[in-house]
Amino acid sequence: MSDPIQFYFDFSSPYGYFAALKIDDLAASFDRDVVWRPMMLGAAMKVTGAQPLADVAIKGDYCKNDWDRLARFMEVPWTMPDPFPIATLAAARAFYWLDDLDPAWAKRFALAAYDTYFGQGQDITAPEVVADVAEPLGIDRNALLAAVQDQVIKQRLKDETAKAIEAGVFGSPFFLIDGESFWGADRLWMIRRWLKSGGW
Repeated sequence: MSDPIQFYFDFSSPYGYFAALKIDDLAASFDRDVVWRPMMLGAAMKVTGAQPLADVAIKGDYCKNDWDRLARFMEVPWTMPDPFPIATLAAARAFYWLDDLDPAWAKRFALAAYDTYFGQGQDITAPEVVADVAEPLGIDRNALLAAVQDQVIKQRLKDETAKAIEAGVFGSPFFLIDGESFWGADRLWMIRRWLKSGGW
């Protein structure tokens, strides 16, 4: 098996949500694993000078329509959340804590967190809500709440974000495949072709 695909995302990213629903199946069709790496997109935006899409004049209205349209096209749940965007520190910290225990468990949690925020429109900022998301997956609520306040886990997320930016990651979703960068859920078709042909 070739090296795994690196999948970077922010839990407050709509396009990250759509990509998360597809990337593992796409990779599996080429016998590839995917390493999921949540990051804090706000830190990358400070470097690039970017703003949240929804806050940009004209572009924000387009994106809101595009997210709704993309959800209909993919036939997946979608509710424009309010508030949006949000800080997703608790969800990202919980992910890395779980990832150290079982990466598959962490992925299931990530999909559940994404569904809660974008599928159901429920704010996932609070650690208690993140614990609500995790509990039905068999994740110990109290252990998770302790983990997201653990200084080691807090630093882990900071370090992962810094390493992502150093690797050239500036948006969500973002993929690194054998040294090649792909930004955006709309690049999944290109990723498929790249994996099929070995690049061009």
